[in-house]
Amino acid sequence: MRSTNLTRPLAAALALIASGAIAQTTTTWPDKPVRLVVPYSPSGTTDYAARQIAQKLTEQTGKSFYVENKVGASGTIGSDLVAKAAPDGSTFLINDTTYAMLPHLFKKLPWDHATGLVPVTRIVDTPLVVVVGANSPYKTMQELLDAARKNPDKLTFGSGGMGSSSHLGGELLRQHGKIALTHVPYKGAGEAMLGVISGQVDLVVTAAPTAIPQVKGGKGRALLVTSPQRLAALPDAPTSAQLGLQGFTATNWFGIAAPKGTPQAIIDKMQAEVKKAVESPDLAKRFADQGADVGAMAPADFQKYVRSQTEDWGRVIKAAGVQAE
Repeated sequence: MRSTNLTRPLAAALALIASGAIAQTTTTWPDKPVRLVVPYSPSGTTDYAARQIAQKLTEQTGKSFYVENKVGASGTIGSDLVAKAAPDGSTFLINDTTYAMLPHLFKKLPWDHATGLVPVTRIVDTPLVVVVGANSPYKTMQELLDAARKNPDKLTFGSGGMGSSSHLGGELLRQHGKIALTHVPYKGAGEAMLGVISGQVDLVVTAAPTAIPQVKGGKGRALLVTSPQRLAALPDAPTSAQLGLQGFTATNWFGIAAPKGTPQAIIDKMQAEVKKAVESPDLAKRFADQGADVGAMAPADFQKYVRSQTEDWGRVIKAAGVQAE
């Protein structure tokens, strides 16, 4: 009986200490600069989203949030770096749809894809856009499809690398357009876009924020968007459904993940700060102008979403015949 009487006050005291520690963690974080790791090269949509968020979080919190690019191996180098970083709230990963593809593209990853990184929140999602250069002979999507069908594998599409979202976007176009294209991988979506503009490749299937500046600048031409409705930023580009490609409706999402073991209080606070940031009128408009919809999911909801996306893209990769490395 004495043991029970002593145990209850001790348990209560430990609970108070734990709750106090959580409150202290939430109050003091961030207590040092926070690194947002982008696993791709600058100039792509992931980098764009990361820099917009970093700037806004710095303004909101008065603390430093900065972007660091760690490029290579379809995003696995940067992802692995974050998975093995100290789980103290000083390092986060800015990931995208490609992250859901990785376990189907690599026979073995250097971290546990299911548990090594904890989903924090989604930032935005965007439709994909089929883009050709301004000097391309293809003025419409139908012209491009006709040329590809007449000349199998002659037309080339650029991507941000083997297994990237722009690569699988091109594979989806091949499947639903019933065409044969030759894949040309670059080091990032931004570089692939430059390849289209310079005429190195015929087309690219990329996220709207990567496409829109080049199209509006007169360097590229948007032939199709995968959104349900036309984009206000690209009013002349028809949707997949309008062109009879109903199954070609993929989106590209961008989110944040933390190393396993990061305190839940920090994850929750990061999610709350990102939600506040993307819903602010100025940043929401900036993303909307780039064809992106904001959507800061709760951590648990984002985790379910990533799992679902991992299953969905696994089926696409299998159908495309893309082999794991």
